[in-house]
Amino acid sequence: MTHNQKNEITCITCPIGCRILYETKNGNYVFSGNRCKKGLEFAKTELTAPVRSLTTTVRTIFPGIPVIPVKTSTGVPKEKIFAIINELSKMELTERIGIGETAALNIAGTGCDIIVTSNLLKEI
Repeated sequence: MTHNQKNEITCITCPIGCRILYETKNGNYVFSGNRCKKGLEFAKTELTAPVRSLTTTVRTIFPGIPVIPVKTSTGVPKEKIFAIINELSKMELTERIGIGETAALNIAGTGCDIIVTSNLLKEI
């Protein structure tokens, strides 16, 4: 006899925050509670291949601005977050780049770039 247990996930795609119920039936996920297609896609992705965005800072060589804020250009596989943080901890910006400019390409082999989110380096 198989026991189907219902679980819950909260969608973070929009401010509504739907509580999506899911269970496994015959090896497939069955969902309910989502108000839109985006919620359904979020739940499927979260259960099969979760991704996250990362925002942090990286060091610079400029004394007046020792660190600059950056973010990932896209969502990255959740299991790669610590590898990305490890690479960024060794990084040091030597150029005066600003908002939207690329600080690193293909970080940790994810295909994702690291983008600067401040113009502080351009302003000095």
